Amino acid sequence: MGIELLSGFILDHYETYEWRHACAILSCDFPSEWADMTELLTQFRLRKSWITEGGGRKSKVAEDIDSFLYAKGWEEKEFSTAVTVDGAVRNSPTHKIDCYKNKVALEIEWNNKDPFFDRDLNNFRLLFELRAISAGVIITRCDSLQGIFNSLGRGKSYGASTTHMSKLLPKIEGGGGAGCPLLVFGIKDKLYRVDCQDDKTDNAD
Repeated sequence: MGIELLSGFILDHYETYEWRHACAILSCDFPSEWADMTELLTQFRLRKSWITEGGGRKSKVAEDIDSFLYAKGWEEKEFSTAVTVDGAVRNSPTHKIDCYKNKVALEIEWNNKDPFFDRDLNNFRLLFELRAISAGVIITRCDSLQGIFNSLGRGKSYGASTTHMSKLLPKIEGGGGAGCPLLVFGIKDKLYRVDCQDDKTDNAD
């Protein structure tokens, strides 16, 4: 079993990719976290104002996803890791995880430079090898959103060298995450909403 475990809505509104049976692992071994993620993806809508207004340190997309998951017990997580060789302890620092719960790690990469994908995948790989996480999830954007960015005069802010699916998938298939099970979601244009006041429970067409 693979991505067919996801709902029809999610498969229709996100570009989805899994590595090393991530869907089966998450749905069977981590049902609560799986339920949180699928609920998040079902209620999420991409607001026009989040694109036109730009952002500061953290994008509105990341803020929306973080706040939803934090309300369900997820947290930003930093691990203290080290490697011992012949009795000598050497620190092996890892980056903070955006959202973490019960050995499931989730990162949001909306509009960073694409080397952030390398950082995330290497982080997942190391934490998986240290048995700190069992699976990694990345939420990013599909290439198809570029037409919307261009139409809003924001195309240069979402350039080809920033984080999107066509930058991520070759890194995964090239072994960037090694043996860590991975599940990736790319936000499609079907989730775009012009009226930022639309209720989040509406049905995306």
